[in-house]
Formats: sequence, structure tokens, C-alpha cells
Amino acid sequence: YLAGAGWVQLLVIASYAAWLTTKLLEPKGSALWRRRVWLLFSVVFFAQLFLGLAGLEGLLMTGELHLPVPAVILAGPIYRGTGLFMPVLFTVTALLVGPAWCSHLCYFGAWDDLACRSRRRPQALPSKTWAVRLGITVAVVAVAVTLRLAGASTMGAAASGLAFGFVGVAVILLWSRRSGVMAHCVVYCPMGLVANLLGKLSPFRIRIKDDCTLCGACGQVCRYDALSKGDLQRQRPGLTCSLCGDCIGACPNGQLEYRFGGLRGTRARTLFIVLAASLHAVFLALARV
Repeated sequence: YLAGAGWVQLLVIASYAAWLTTKLLEPKGSALWRRRVWLLFSVVFFAQLFLGLAGLEGLLMTGELHLPVPAVILAGPIYRGTGLFMPVLFTVTALLVGPAWCSHLCYFGAWDDLACRSRRRPQALPSKTWAVRLGITVAVVAVAVTLRLAGASTMGAAASGLAFGFVGVAVILLWSRRSGVMAHCVVYCPMGLVANLLGKLSPFRIRIKDDCTLCGACGQVCRYDALSKGDLQRQRPGLTCSLCGDCIGACPNGQLEYRFGGLRGTRARTLFIVLAASLHAVFLALARV
């Protein structure tokens, strides 16, 4: 809003990213700081949305309203046949930091995380939830294709997206709160599955070392249902892992680590955190719909 002041914003955001990196690099405190700044991003995102709806159209990125429902990132372009900005942004993010969109950058997931922490320890999800997850994703794509082929109105498509979003809120309030697991992110949201699959293109991984004692301390802090006893025995988190890194600081024996190609341990983790903090800062600066 101030002509020529862009460099000030750049300086502030760069300083913020550097400060945040130092906070996230400390394993014992990184989980708390990650959740705090993730929630901050979501609050800023939705605050600008509501202010934009109230008449301050400059707070909307394009000046046009888009539904702030993650599934629309996938379904929207299929229905419209245009509008690839968000899918491209999502894909580039997955290439840089794997599935960390779902633990650092999603404007919806921060609320799922907040809700699930009403339960101190997460419960294991039923083993067949992967089938539900796949079915929901296929259904979202099928509905988007059907709406396009049927020539459905924009209002009709928007109503479908809004209804899906409200069901997602219900999942957060009723399932995530009771289970202690981010059920919206790891079962209901199609973009969670897309992030997990696209994340395989990134070299970043979390791995479990040979001397793991199977104590389960890491599983008690994993809200993505990615560290079952079977996962520990296989020495790798399950598909739903979002690289949040909460397990790193929780392990009493230091048996979990980030890896990036030939990099392991502290070096790989530092690289990941620098990238994640930088992306978070950029997203925060552009947190508009």
C-alpha cells in the first residue's frame, strides 16, 4: 500500500525467516515453534480473507474470491480448465520440501493440528483409512470432471466446494479432537494424499536408525499417524508422514534423522529447516486468497 516500500517488506520478511530458522534448529523447541508460526500464518491468511470480503479488495491476491478449501487446489482447475497457479505452487513446494506443505504451509491444517491437541496422546487410526482416503480423492476428481462436462454453473461448483469444506470442519471438530490425530489432513483432505505422493519426488526423508529401541516415544508425538510399531520396525515413517520433525526432538536416543541424498543428521535437517522457514516467510508475506 506504500509505493516504493517493497524493500522494507523484503527486509522484514528476510529477518523474520532468519530468526525463525534459529528457533526451529533447536530440536527440543522446534515442535512448539513450528505449531506457533503455522497457526500465525493461518490466522493472517484468514484475516486477510475476511477483510477482503468486508470490502478491502486489495487484500485479495487477484481481487477475486477463491474458496479457501484445500481440495479446490485439485478440483478447481479440473472444473475450470484454467487457473494453475496453486497446483504449480503446490508442486514446486513438494519438490523443495516434500510433503511439508501439510505441516508448515497449509492454511487449513493448522486448525486441524490445534484441534487434535485437545487429546494428549494420539490414537492409532483404523488400518483401512487409506482406502477411505483414496476413495475421497477419487470422488473429488470425479465430481470436478462431472461438473465440467455437465456445464455446471460457477455457483453450483462453488456450493459443492463449500459443502466439502464444511464437512472438513466437522471432521476436525468431531474426529481430530477425539482421536488426537489430524484426521482431516491424513484421511479427508485429497491434497494430503497428493502431497504425500508428490513428496516422494523430493530427496528429503525421515529415517529411523538401526539402534532404535522401539520405545514408541516418537509415536506419542506424531499427529499424522505415521509412526506405528510396524513403521519403526521398517525403519521409515508411514506414507502420511509430513516431515514435521516433531519426532526428532521426542526420541530419547536420537534414533530419528532427516536425510537428503548423501546428507544425514544435522546437515540434512538444517537444509530442510532453512528451506521450510524461507517458504513459510514467503507464504506469510503473500497470505492472500
